Amino acid sequence: MADRIREKMNQLRLEAEESGAKVEELQSKVKGLEQENLAKEQEITSLSHKNGLLESENEKLDTTIKDLKKTADEGMQHGTQNETLQRRLQLLEEEAEEADKTLRETNEKLRQTDVKAGHFERKVQALESERDNWETKYEEMSEKYKKLQKELEDLQTDIGNI
Repeated sequence: MADRIREKMNQLRLEAEESGAKVEELQSKVKGLEQENLAKEQEITSLSHKNGLLESENEKLDTTIKDLKKTADEGMQHGTQNETLQRRLQLLEEEAEEADKTLRETNEKLRQTDVKAGHFERKVQALESERDNWETKYEEMSEKYKKLQKELEDLQTDIGNI
């Protein structure tokens, strides 16, 4: 009977050690994911700032295009000047299209980063939940171990008294 109790205690001790190792592993994973999440949030902030700058630049370019179109229309009688303005207008339109393209790409990257951040947040929550479960199991196993240890001591005391 004492052998069974020892076996049970050894088994509980092993389970407690495994639970402790699992808790440490999960805590390490949580830290890693939190760091990844922080990096993604910083990337989101950076992309949001870049997006704002590109939108501002796009608005400026649109305003410039409108102004140049107006000037080009008013200067129709000046052929050479008109051609120059048309070339400038074309260049500015190309720049505006490029800025629009960059803006769309930045918005897409921002959206993808948001999705990834959401995924990592859910993953962190799941790992934290799993860690909490393991901690609860560990505490339960620790209490069982202490209880069995106490029973074993009482049994040894009773055997010693006999």
